[in-house]
Amino acid sequence: MQLEDLFSVVKTRFNNEFGDSEPKHGKTDIPKGLIFKCPRCSNNTFMEDFTTNGKVCPRCNYHSRLTAAERIDITIDKESLVEFDKDMISKNPIDFPDYEKKQAELREKTGLKDAVITGKATIRGEQIVIIVMDSNYMMASMGSVVGEKIARAFEYATEHRLPVIAFTASGGARMQEGIVSLMQMAKTSGAVGRHSSAGLLYITVLTDPTTGGVTASFASLGDIIIAEPKVLIGFAGRRVIEGTIKQKLPDDFQSAEFMLENGFVDMIVERKKMRRTLAHLLKLHKPAPKGALSDD
Repeated sequence: MQLEDLFSVVKTRFNNEFGDSEPKHGKTDIPKGLIFKCPRCSNNTFMEDFTTNGKVCPRCNYHSRLTAAERIDITIDKESLVEFDKDMISKNPIDFPDYEKKQAELREKTGLKDAVITGKATIRGEQIVIIVMDSNYMMASMGSVVGEKIARAFEYATEHRLPVIAFTASGGARMQEGIVSLMQMAKTSGAVGRHSSAGLLYITVLTDPTTGGVTASFASLGDIIIAEPKVLIGFAGRRVIEGTIKQKLPDDFQSAEFMLENGFVDMIVERKKMRRTLAHLLKLHKPAPKGALSDD
């Protein structure tokens, strides 16, 4: 082996284990998609090992983003999902330029009609209504379809006296739908309120990231609020808040751990324990049969 070849091998191994997964000078020895670089601790992990570990960083335990399909696959009983409103798609209520084109491209790329999947399913035999947001679709921003599907899911759960589990991940309101998007905050919150008034259980699982109008509405209204480790939870961004209050925020501000310490989150649950934890909570909080509750 020539000295240049040996240097190349050593450099490649070093970059794989310690280096940056992104090219800095136009060329890299690491094939694209081979390495996962953690956005929290900057640790580099082989993508195969990262995926085998449930898309969790082995160094800092950051729980990376999952697609809605991946989340459903590891959460509910196999083939138990009956999806609601799966063909519902967004209009362009404020004639935002190229919005229809963007939607068509994303539907083709992700296989989704919009940024949320809803339906009824079971977890270890316990019947639920499930809501799963997917950040791959316009950062799971809440437009008219997302809000409508979530509201309908709660209405179905209220009518059939079922608990709701919502996995949230969102950048907030969808600017391309303007005021129509903002209206979804009130609509989803109203649906949650009616579900709660019926004495039914609502569990939210906050995943990375849960921000903006989603945090300010249905995501923060759960009877039990769970978060995955190290995920971002908040409303406005750090710079906006610091500029408003003229104070320096803690380094861990808007992390799941900060939210737990300050009472916004009830528990932090690792991904590998999530399904078991949800099953236990469902059994502990089984709803009373219809008609069993009265004012007497």
